[in-house]
Amino acid sequence: MNKRWTFLLAGVLAACGDVTVEHSVDAAAVERPKIRIDTDEVYSATSVGQYKGSHDDIYRHIDANLDGHLVNIQRWLRQPSISAQNTGIREMAELLRDDLLAIGFQEAELVPTDGHPGVWGYYDAGAEKTLMLYLMYDVQPVDPEDWQSPPFAAELVEHELGTVLMARGATNQKGPQRAFLNAVQSIIDVRGELPVNLMVAAEGEEELGSPHYPQIIDRYEERLKAADGAIFPFNSQRPDGSLSLLLGVKGIIYFELEARGNAGGGPTRAEIHGSYKALVDSPVLHLIQAIASMTSKDGNTIVIPGYYDGIRPPNEEEQVLMNGVLATSNDDDVKASLGVDTWLDGLTGADAITELLFMPTLNVDGIWAGYTGEGTKTILPHMATAKLDSRLPPGIDPEEALQKIRNHLDANGFADIEMRRMSAYPAAQTSVNSPLVQAAIGVGNKYTERVSVNPRIAGSAPFYQFTERLGIPMVPFGIGYGTGAHAPNEFMLIEPKPESPVAGLAEIEKSYVDLLYALAEK
Repeated sequence: MNKRWTFLLAGVLAACGDVTVEHSVDAAAVERPKIRIDTDEVYSATSVGQYKGSHDDIYRHIDANLDGHLVNIQRWLRQPSISAQNTGIREMAELLRDDLLAIGFQEAELVPTDGHPGVWGYYDAGAEKTLMLYLMYDVQPVDPEDWQSPPFAAELVEHELGTVLMARGATNQKGPQRAFLNAVQSIIDVRGELPVNLMVAAEGEEELGSPHYPQIIDRYEERLKAADGAIFPFNSQRPDGSLSLLLGVKGIIYFELEARGNAGGGPTRAEIHGSYKALVDSPVLHLIQAIASMTSKDGNTIVIPGYYDGIRPPNEEEQVLMNGVLATSNDDDVKASLGVDTWLDGLTGADAITELLFMPTLNVDGIWAGYTGEGTKTILPHMATAKLDSRLPPGIDPEEALQKIRNHLDANGFADIEMRRMSAYPAAQTSVNSPLVQAAIGVGNKYTERVSVNPRIAGSAPFYQFTERLGIPMVPFGIGYGTGAHAPNEFMLIEPKPESPVAGLAEIEKSYVDLLYALAEK
């Protein structure tokens, strides 16, 4: 078969921004690659046999103790752990450590870092296989008035899908994580030991971009390299019952830009009367111009020189997997779920999925300056700040991407704008042929007839620590459904309505039991 990809130039780019800056970027010199799929081969999860194991004694234990298992999840959700605000972080780390000890882990301890503490745990079952468990115990901030139920009350709420558990962290990720530990507890209670050894390396800074997670890995690196794979407990079903396995993530850089009045112009100490704009530069407009200079007029093409260099096109396995996703996905359904009417440039199908998974992004997460309250206040602010992120596909080095942004700002009249690096890590990828992924697909096939395998999601997580540094496969896995991550009214479905194709808590925990035994048998 010939090469599986081609790069096509997208043509001459538009001017670089809505405003004119002193030194304009030569947008026409930027060549944006377009990646195509050029194989018709389609991956089907049915090529992996359904997991045939049945652990009825453990399943009965889960059913008999489900109320207590729900209470375990509620305990976690009722403990706030907002990493951005350092709210309840240490308390949650201690709760996780104490739960590991109560379950029977021989080792469980807090791991100091330069930020929030990590948590390490080890359960020695004397088994041939070892599974690493990646956990995040932190959650996003909340705005309580936007919630139907208080975000840390962890109440059961009736929903059109059934009974849901509503709370911050319900699905991202405390709910599925504690459900996994419930399954572990049931195995130990019934059979006295696990079929695999378990290593836990948890962090409390995932929502901050995992800046200190490498320090946790530092402490146990040699032991972790002996693991046969890593799992991230994850509610992976959709309301129609289909299950999506995700084998990779994009990398990310997250940074702040700040413009302040200085000797070159603008108020230097505090805001001043707005009438002085006739004589004084505006740091706010300066920041807006800097951000606008980095993209085309529509904001959709990055014109920073060399920013698209290094993109690794999809290999044969990834193309076959993407064809499998295309066979079961629907652009209109995804857009409807997001409240979006159209993709940029009217992209659909293969063009949309390659753009999503193989193109870098540049996104403004927030921007603030001056007066934003009711009424009027005519001022000229002395400073303005913005938070930005860029999602990076395989092949783009995050440190090089940060440097290219800095070089662009310096070369185009924005050297005075401060750039603060907050997080940076590369993409990660696991092969569908790894024994761990094959075990996960087999278990998925037991619980649903519709399993799709996606080579990557467009989001980011520090999975490179496993795939690149430790050299082990990593897969987020779990049946069940949840939604509202990073948003109000986050929930996890606990008891679906009759005839629902989505798993409830009991089945979720049973699937985790199956996964541990399936891996042990590989």
